[in-house]
Amino acid sequence: MRKPKFDAPIADEAPVSDHLTPYDEIHVIHYVILLDAEREHVPWDDVAREALLIDPAKERDRARRAYVTHLARARWMANSGWRQLLQTSDAQSNS
Repeated sequence: MRKPKFDAPIADEAPVSDHLTPYDEIHVIHYVILLDAEREHVPWDDVAREALLIDPAKERDRARRAYVTHLARARWMANSGWRQLLQTSDAQSNS
């Protein structure tokens, strides 16, 4: 598994796949932040600015698209992707 990085560049859209991607591994911390923010009812534009590092005042459409797609990916990770993440970690520790 790749090490998560808070300062990793954020794509305009998160991946759409039934499989864990290298992007997911690097951005897992962003997914956790997005899920926590959603649970706490933090406004999307605050999350985009602080967690995704995209200023909605300057790039509203990009910020919104990144927020929506990354939140969807975070939900996928929380519901099923985490299994693949654990399998990846187990396989590496057994090597």
